[in-house]
Amino acid sequence: SETEVINTMQELKSSDPHLEYYQFFSLIYFAGHDVIEVARKAYNLYFSENALNPTAFPSLRRYENEVVSMCINLMNGDENARGNMTSGGTESILLAVKTARDYAKKHKNITKPEMIIPKTAHPAFNKAGHYFGVKVITAETDDNFQAIPEKIEEKITENTILIVGSAPSYPQGIIDPIEEIGKIAEKHNILFHVDACVGGFILPFLEKLGADIPTFDFRVPGVTSISMDIHKYGYAPKGASVILYRDKEIRKFQFFVYTEWIGGIYGSPGIPGTRSAGSIAAAWAVINYLGEEGYLKASKTAYETTQFFLKKIREEIPELQIQGDPKATLFAITSDVVDIYAIADELNQLGYHMDRQQFPPSIHFTIHPAHAQIKEKFIEDLKNVVAKVKKQTFRNTTRTILLKLAKTATRVLPKNLVSKLTVLSSKIGGKDGPKRKAAMYGMMGELPNRDDLNEMVLEFMDKLFSE
Repeated sequence: SETEVINTMQELKSSDPHLEYYQFFSLIYFAGHDVIEVARKAYNLYFSENALNPTAFPSLRRYENEVVSMCINLMNGDENARGNMTSGGTESILLAVKTARDYAKKHKNITKPEMIIPKTAHPAFNKAGHYFGVKVITAETDDNFQAIPEKIEEKITENTILIVGSAPSYPQGIIDPIEEIGKIAEKHNILFHVDACVGGFILPFLEKLGADIPTFDFRVPGVTSISMDIHKYGYAPKGASVILYRDKEIRKFQFFVYTEWIGGIYGSPGIPGTRSAGSIAAAWAVINYLGEEGYLKASKTAYETTQFFLKKIREEIPELQIQGDPKATLFAITSDVVDIYAIADELNQLGYHMDRQQFPPSIHFTIHPAHAQIKEKFIEDLKNVVAKVKKQTFRNTTRTILLKLAKTATRVLPKNLVSKLTVLSSKIGGKDGPKRKAAMYGMMGELPNRDDLNEMVLEFMDKLFSE
């Protein structure tokens, strides 16, 4: 019955972490309960519609075209610019790569395509390369985790179809030198994609507020495509992104058309056939509800809160370091004094959620307006956690021993034993072991063979989606 179904779901949901929006430093982008309510109502209005055929539902076509038009305006495109809504940043990036591959095949007869990405670029580019047969060439970044234009240019070959830059990159929140890379792309007549999935709906407003934001959009002549997620700082429900192109001649290579099917002529702008009408409608609703004034207000709050965190960490917590020089509302912290993963563990115990990163070990923070409510408390919690981790408790000692063991044991033990040791490391800490991930992350970084790690992750994913 309906009651049984809903009661069961509520019971299952009750086992999820009971965190407020301001306790999430990733995954969640919150601009207010009123925004969520507008999005929910708009989504439900189009709950059953299918955006596969835009002629069947004219209102959906209008929503998508108006959303794209507003995004083009934000990215300073002209009347020649085109775009489409997608299901998320990954689809937007996949389409940018697919488009570049097909464009280069027709215009340059490139059959062994390559693309050049900074090592900080999102893994969606690697995913796109894997799916579409495009070789991924990774370029080193500088000490600020920023792409080095000269390193990118060195890697250009006759098979290069696409160059990538981030605005900003997700791991450290660093904006790549888009203008310099754009000149290189123009010089070599190569398409240039800017991944602004996380920055597209906040960088333009920060610039209007007077923040030091380098030019990253269509004002840079070499930029030919941009991805930007509405479900991030656009505050729309999940499943809403946009892929933009400088002109329609490039976008044509994004589309898929098949005219010989007995079911009729089939045309698709993106990867899915069926498309969520609710996501499109809700994105349109949220953008119109917030408007420029609402986005400026939310961006100002998020930016000022970020600056507060950066200032306090730099001045009052010497054990921690900010990675690079973030310009927007994302940053990462690391340490050469304390175990940064242990810091993450302790923050988790206090009810915070954030991402752990590697190369080097760090903790990532995405700041949104709700964090203004807890900025002083979080800094005090962070200070206390750092002081706690510095003390040599039994858990810390055990973790240190385990990591030292990992440095040597993983080089000689069979893979199945390494896997068991990794599982054991994740349980250090007693009854709250599964929440404590420092030792596990530390061991992952010590595995000498990345293929071993890949296989372990594949096995984990298989179990995750089987049980």
